[in-house]
Amino acid sequence: MQYRAVCLESFGYTLPQQIVTSAEIENRLAPLYERLKLPAGRLELITGIRERRFWKPGTTASDISAQSAQKAIDRAEIDPQCIGALVHGSVCRDHLEPATACRVHHLLGLSSDCQIYDVSNACLGLLNGMVQIANMIELGQIRAGLVVGTENSLPLVEHTIDTLNRDDSLTRDAIKTAIASLTIGSASCAILLVDRELSRTDNRIMGGVSRAETNFHNLCQSGRDEAGATMQPLMDTDSEALLEAGIATGQRSFEEFLQRLSWDRTIIEKTFCHQVGTAHRKRMLQTLGLELERDFSTVEFLGNTGSVALPISMAMGIESGHLKKDDRVALLGIGSGVNCLMLGVEWQEQQGKTFSHAQPTSAISESR
Repeated sequence: MQYRAVCLESFGYTLPQQIVTSAEIENRLAPLYERLKLPAGRLELITGIRERRFWKPGTTASDISAQSAQKAIDRAEIDPQCIGALVHGSVCRDHLEPATACRVHHLLGLSSDCQIYDVSNACLGLLNGMVQIANMIELGQIRAGLVVGTENSLPLVEHTIDTLNRDDSLTRDAIKTAIASLTIGSASCAILLVDRELSRTDNRIMGGVSRAETNFHNLCQSGRDEAGATMQPLMDTDSEALLEAGIATGQRSFEEFLQRLSWDRTIIEKTFCHQVGTAHRKRMLQTLGLELERDFSTVEFLGNTGSVALPISMAMGIESGHLKKDDRVALLGIGSGVNCLMLGVEWQEQQGKTFSHAQPTSAISESR
């Protein structure tokens, strides 16, 4: 895929206030740790994640997604009526139907001409949404589009802790498939894409590649297809095999990515990758021949926030000054399945005001 008319105009993100450390999770796993004689500090040592965040119980994805989307709109100072498509791309959603995008659209007060739908593809959902919006802009179907998602990790982590403590048959080897579930964090992010003629930043999305290695689809699976704040998912993840499959898929995708954009890895100034754990991030970048210092990491204090992880890392990286004018930026997305999606951006400038997670939006209240 290649684009000539698509710009990445703005981000908006929202973070939960509750911070939970890996040490606190281990304290709650005391029955398991005592029975298996597991050393304290194991979780942070293995993953590099010292803390993650949780939404309050009962929080709905649409409420938070609307807040993040409004921040992206406000930052770009764009007329909301120009937005021709809204994609909700997180794993978490309000209901199986209607689409969570429906309520987000309602809360934002977007035009009735705006196309709306949900996309679900594990940790790649928001990136897939970006590609779909970019395609519509490139084809001249719309002038601007929003991609947004909110991941809620609390039900997964709570259910995992309860299951691990109750099952007395579990061994040290048996609990390995549950470790990844304890790394998941909550967060929300929105991305606004616009036609280049409408853009005030000229942050161009140049193109990218996608790759599906579905022979690895069984390495990370959840339970039943559920939605809503009361769902109780339980993940079964072969982390070691998934790491190897993901890196191999990423390596093949990256070589194709460089060819597609006529880039060389030496001219890539900055990267943002999917945030699973510190060891995974380091090994992936080393395998691709990219410098660790050029990447922006959030996994240590946000955990693995699923589909939100890469875009919120970019949003926070922009706020911290990680990107400079004329930087060539690689977005390196990998999700279970195994799927890979990589996009290239030529960065020019940050547009508009800065919104942190603590600043309320002008149109949508925290309590709604």
